[in-house]
Amino acid sequence: MPEPDRIIRLRTVLDRTGLSHSTLCRKIAEGTFPRQVKISIYGAVWRESSVNRWIADPIGYREDLPSQNS
Repeated sequence: MPEPDRIIRLRTVLDRTGLSHSTLCRKIAEGTFPRQVKISIYGAVWRESSVNRWIADPIGYREDLPSQNS
């Protein structure tokens, strides 16, 4: 049975990627970094597998954004 995907918080994402908070926000808005997963009104986390994919290929990563026309 595969290991479940872990969730990681902002501090861990920043430590693992070496990005600043403002750069991380900009990359999320551009679709070049994985989006957060809301877990409460004020809380958000990332899927570790998504962050690992970005770490493996930061230049080539593109978020699959839903179409505006759908």
